[in-house]
Amino acid sequence: MKQHFNQPRLLIIGCGDVGQRMLPILVKSHKVYVLTSQTEKLPLFRQAGAHPLFGNLDDQSTLHRLSQIADTVIHLAPPNPNGTTDLRTKSLIQALSKGRRVKRFIYISTTGVYGDCGGQLISETQAVQPQNLRAVRRVDAERQLRAWAIKLGVSVVILRVPGIYAGNRLPVDRLQKGTPALLESEDVFTNHIHADDLARLTILSMYRASSQRVINACDNSDLKMADYFDLVADKMNLPRPPRVDKETLKTLVSPQLLSFMQESRRISNARLQEIGFQFLYPTVQDFLEQL
Repeated sequence: MKQHFNQPRLLIIGCGDVGQRMLPILVKSHKVYVLTSQTEKLPLFRQAGAHPLFGNLDDQSTLHRLSQIADTVIHLAPPNPNGTTDLRTKSLIQALSKGRRVKRFIYISTTGVYGDCGGQLISETQAVQPQNLRAVRRVDAERQLRAWAIKLGVSVVILRVPGIYAGNRLPVDRLQKGTPALLESEDVFTNHIHADDLARLTILSMYRASSQRVINACDNSDLKMADYFDLVADKMNLPRPPRVDKETLKTLVSPQLLSFMQESRRISNARLQEIGFQFLYPTVQDFLEQL
């Protein structure tokens, strides 16, 4: 990809599946840098037209090059796996602060920060109530970024993202194993967005989202978790998962998987209208019908 000298500079932190879906769009208008700790991915990013930088958010000494790299940052990397503080985001903003170049920062958070809402429809004004350490670290990251943004005059946009799916991110393995789901009477509401839609929404947020804005990045699906599994099973010609009560489920799945099946919320995406976002796949059903 031919780069022009006057192209705006953009830095992606944590360029996994969603980030790689952004690259073909972003390299047309930006000089894109990608921070990665996986040396085997360096050729992949170069081939995509990006400029890979080796660095690790768990090692502050590898981040010194970031201070003057870019005006816009898209932060897709997850927090560290333990503790209540997102040390990775802390290290990142410390590195970026030295150059004071960043003007726009997009952070991919999670709807898990809301905790269990008993299946109620909620908006971004809902108070955060994280109920597991993964979500606690996400809340910490959001708070760090808001304070940093106010201090340095950076425009921060936080996208709270639910379950990401795509053709290569469907629960096929779970269905093949026959992992049980909850009875309809005890099941939880779950929320979704296709990976391509999240990639497009993230890019649009760079241009249209208001400063210091939180946006729920969810599609229009209104599904309980087991109904989602049933939809995928029917499409893939796999058996629907058996349904059990919560007490039985606790004896059959890991604590981490169980935590996902104990929080019920329906997420309003009304704020997406603010930026005029249009879904490729408004619902999970729409995507599955096109497979």
